[in-house]
Amino acid sequence: MPNAPTRVDFAFGAPDRWRAACEVLARHYSAGNQVVVYCTQAQALSAFDLQLWGYEPTAFIPHVMADDTKAEQTPIVLTSQALSPEQAGKPQAWLLNLDDDCPPMARQYQRVLEIVSTSETDTAAARQRWRQYKQLGFELVGHDLATRKRL
Repeated sequence: MPNAPTRVDFAFGAPDRWRAACEVLARHYSAGNQVVVYCTQAQALSAFDLQLWGYEPTAFIPHVMADDTKAEQTPIVLTSQALSPEQAGKPQAWLLNLDDDCPPMARQYQRVLEIVSTSETDTAAARQRWRQYKQLGFELVGHDLATRKRL
């Protein structure tokens, strides 16, 4: 029996993409899930790392960069490199894409999460990713964050 196509969930309408990404990671951590966060821009990934540390005063989202010696034991791994779930030490992980382009290793993950802000630039880049994923045969699901409804 062939594997089902990777599902890509697009969450549209986030007032702040990075804040929404922190909320998603907090929920996944609370649920016991592993997530690999991907962004090719090392400076943006470092900024996101800092935002995770200060996300909520009472929240703790354990995370490290993929090259950290504790990456295999940490539920959230941040990387600017195209890593498979196995290379990231997270065979059951989901992928949170914070890059402007589709991640080259997306098909190796069961699920890919895409968060889209209300900015025109972010929305245009997300539409391009949607088209690319669709052309490649991924299963696409849209969510409207304003109404919390599946599109």
